[in-house]
Amino acid sequence: MNASDITKVQDYLTKTFGTKGLEVKARKQKDSSEVYIGEEFIGVVYVDEDEEGSYIFEMAILKEDL
Repeated sequence: MNASDITKVQDYLTKTFGTKGLEVKARKQKDSSEVYIGEEFIGVVYVDEDEEGSYIFEMAILKEDL
């Protein structure tokens, strides 16, 4: 994901989740970015290969976190 993609996704997620502490960070893999709230890693956003301009947000909820 390029800087423009990251900004668009971060703005969308911030608005959707209603939090200003959310940050989308680039990773080595160019097709995805990591999502954090504060210092807490919460998931990964992938470029949707089937629909140009779309993204997939994946968040795992582990048993020990509940």
